[in-house]
Amino acid sequence: MKELWATMASLMGVLAFCQTLLHTVIPPELRFAVLKLFQRLFTCFSSYSYYEITEIDGVNTNELYNAVQLYLSSSASSATSAAGTTSNRLSLTRGLNSSNITFGLANNDRLSDVFNGVSVMWEHIVTPKQSQTFSWRPLPEEKRGFILRMNKKDTPRILQDYLDFITERANEIRRKNQDRLLYTNSRGGCLDSRGHPWESVPFKHPSTFDTLAMDPVKKMLIMSDLRDFTDGQAFYKRTGRAWKRGYLLYGPPGTGKSSMIAAMANFLGYDIYDLELTEVNTNSELRKLLMKTSSKSIIVIEDIDCSINLTNRKKTTGARSRNTSSTSFDGVPDVRSSSGGPVGPVDQDINETNNSITLSGLLNFTDGLWSCCGSERIFVFTTNHIEKLDPALVRSGRMDMHIFMSYCSFPAIKILLKNYLGCDDGDIEPDVMDDLAAVIDAAEMTPADISEVLIKNRRDNHRALRELLEALRSRAEKKKLVNRRRRLEAEEEEVGVEEEEKRALDSPKEVGGAASGGGDDVEVNNKKGGKHEEEDNGIN
Repeated sequence: MKELWATMASLMGVLAFCQTLLHTVIPPELRFAVLKLFQRLFTCFSSYSYYEITEIDGVNTNELYNAVQLYLSSSASSATSAAGTTSNRLSLTRGLNSSNITFGLANNDRLSDVFNGVSVMWEHIVTPKQSQTFSWRPLPEEKRGFILRMNKKDTPRILQDYLDFITERANEIRRKNQDRLLYTNSRGGCLDSRGHPWESVPFKHPSTFDTLAMDPVKKMLIMSDLRDFTDGQAFYKRTGRAWKRGYLLYGPPGTGKSSMIAAMANFLGYDIYDLELTEVNTNSELRKLLMKTSSKSIIVIEDIDCSINLTNRKKTTGARSRNTSSTSFDGVPDVRSSSGGPVGPVDQDINETNNSITLSGLLNFTDGLWSCCGSERIFVFTTNHIEKLDPALVRSGRMDMHIFMSYCSFPAIKILLKNYLGCDDGDIEPDVMDDLAAVIDAAEMTPADISEVLIKNRRDNHRALRELLEALRSRAEKKKLVNRRRRLEAEEEEVGVEEEEKRALDSPKEVGGAASGGGDDVEVNNKKGGKHEEEDNGIN
């Protein structure tokens, strides 16, 4: 045994001597050339191509490295995934503003992947740096990178598509792992410490399309439209349209318009920008707010009929003709109310001289040239009274999809029963379901009203169903009485109109028996009276 160790020590000494002699006799340039020659020979006879993706590209971070790291983390998240790992050693990380823990490939480990039927191999290489180069910012002490190995015959066919797929997949993972934010514009256009006009908080709204009390068919149409939008980059580019879409949510209060917006944000993974128009002073400030929004976001203006006056512009023509000083600089009337409420005829003339946000500015904000600053944006307007909005604001191209948020229907009430009571169709007696179906349309109750009844009695399903039926029947009876009263009033009004028409037809016969001069006097007096009426109406 001693002789074996002695022999091995002698061999190691000889190897060390030969290495020293080799470094002394053969210059580094020649050694490098010989090494490159062996590498080329190996490459010529090898059936694989190798691509190295380093973490640092000069002094900048290589975004492709981060994308590959995120993509491989999704494949390594489970030992039974389709990609499968060759080692049980994985790294665990959690990024900034992230609530999820992600798995990553450990140092000097391998992972296989399949793309379009082609198998590739990834290897994570970590080597210590020999010398620290000068840099204005500290660089890592280790050199990190990924080496991609794939068959040479498959390289021209899938390499570019594979890298593009990795980049898109990484962006999707990053968006899902990162907590979504809810933004609001700062008061009076003030900037925060970073110079941004938006203030943000984490968006934690739990609403989804599964919990949304709405007709399932309508929900599927909306979800399909949202999917087509997110996957439509090539379509919008081919058709020459800006990559944006507008949704108008309208209906009575309490029908779930805000919940719909939250469900859209959770479905797409987008941030929400809640724009408060009463805090915007000028059209220029409105454009700057748009420029500071990010892509993949939803820009929301809630209760747009209450925040500013967006009635038909023809109604303001008379007011502008009577008060020329109330016309804005660009010829479009100022329509914002400083109090945030609807603008009256008199107050509008006063406000037009003080504020300069215009309907034209809002239209350009949603569909003008400035709306193209960024991509993959969704504009959502909500209103309780769609008839109060200017037709130019709700036309196609600005608000592409009009969604009516109606009173609670029978399919919607089944969703509410499942959400609050955990009851499916088979858990409730058929007679009760028939009673609900018979009275729900006539009651015209909103999902908010029904949810309140179910929340109060969520511990007792039978009591909740009983009180819900009572509330629906009571509301249906009230609606029936109101409709009957309105019908009677309409009939009485119609009878009164018919009587007035009969009297108007009989009055010329009585006047016809009078002298012709008297008739002329009546005609003149009527003309004078009409003139005075017109003057009085003009003043009032």
